[in-house]
Parts: sequence; C-alpha cells; structure tokens
Amino acid sequence: MNKEHLHPDGRPYTQEEFVEKIKTDKSFSKRFGNLGKIYGYQWRNWNGEIDQISELIRLLKETPDSRRMVVNAWAVHDLTNMVLPPCHYGFQVYTRELSDEERLSWMKNNKSNVVLPTRDPSIEFSMDEWFRPYGVPKRAISLMWNQRSVDTFLGLPFNIASYGLLLEMIADEVQMIPDELIGNLGDTHLYLNHIEQAKEQIKREPFRLPNVHVRDGIESFMPGDIILENYVSHPTIKAQLSN
Repeated sequence: MNKEHLHPDGRPYTQEEFVEKIKTDKSFSKRFGNLGKIYGYQWRNWNGEIDQISELIRLLKETPDSRRMVVNAWAVHDLTNMVLPPCHYGFQVYTRELSDEERLSWMKNNKSNVVLPTRDPSIEFSMDEWFRPYGVPKRAISLMWNQRSVDTFLGLPFNIASYGLLLEMIADEVQMIPDELIGNLGDTHLYLNHIEQAKEQIKREPFRLPNVHVRDGIESFMPGDIILENYVSHPTIKAQLSN
C-alpha cells in the first residue's frame, strides 16, 4: 500500500477519515478525490470506447424523430469502479416540430427589429422561408432523466439545475429550443437530519427565475460559457451529506 494511503500513525485510514481528508486537504483531494468511472466518464467513454454524447448529437442532427436517443450511466461492468453507483442513471431526449406560431413567438423574444411580412393572398407565401434568414429554430427538444435514489433536500435541486443546463447546452448545439424537463424519481426521501432545513426552505418565497444562456457548443464548452442573468438567491441553508 502506498504511504499516501496511510494515516500519519502508520495504519490505513478508516473510510470516515479518508473522506474527511479529501474534504480538508486540497492536494490529497486532487490525487484521491475522484469519484471513479461514474457519470461523465460513462457518458463520454463507455467501455473505454463509446462517446454517448457525440452519438446523441449526431442522432439529433440526422434523425431528430428517433426514439433511441438515450444516454446511460448504469455501466454494470464498472459499478465496482465507482465510489457510489449512479443515482441518476440515464436520460433520454426527444424532439418535436415547432408550429409557425411558436417560431414567431421565439423570434419576437429573441430578435430585435423584426418586421412582420405583409401577405398578398394572390402570392404563395412560405413562413419557413421568411424565418430562415433570422435563424429561427424548427424544432423543440425535451429531456427526461431517470433517478433511482433522490436526496430531496441536498441532491434534487442540483439534479434539476444540472439537467436543465444540460438541456440548454444540447439545444444550443443542435439549434433547437429547450422545451420540457422531466424527472422520473425512484426512492425519493428526506433525511431526518434535513427536516429543520426543509422547514426553513418551504417558508421562503421564491425569487423570479434568472435567464440562462450558453455561449459555446458542447464539444468546446467551458464553465465561463454559462451566462446567468438576474440571479438572486436567499442565504445558504447548510445540511449534512448523508449516504
């Protein structure tokens, strides 16, 4: 066993001590704090060779009506190489064509100086041709994720936000409008040591939702490409992580 795995007194760390050292020692965390072959690894490197995200983008561009646009993180062969088996273990996207009214609404909200066309009943008119120069998307895209276990207070808000952002990123990559975000939640629970925090949370009045934009495609995406406008929040409520 490498001496870096050992406690200063020479014995192996207990699991609790190991976790605590990861939380408090940055150099130790950088070396040993990886979660293993979970989530992003499986999305982009399933079985060491399949990039599920790239394949998803290809399907969206080539066959957007496909019912097979699924990304899976539950890799049975790698479960023992993960700190914890995935809680949210897979997601699916599906798309639909937008109506002219929906496309017009998007255009009014996203393009300035729009001049509505004058229709001459004697001339055949195509709204699609009129939308084209403005780059108005033709389709909407929705995302549904599946979750086996749900920490309602600490985990679920993060899951909603992260899959919402993922939907925005994918939609931006394939030039579609984000539509529905759907969660299928399995064992949904509130831990006993989160009760008081949850009571505090439900007393609060929510603020108006901020606007989120992504600035670059998913393949070259960096954290700085997330643009959050008019974000306002209440003070943090601390709660202990339970497993």
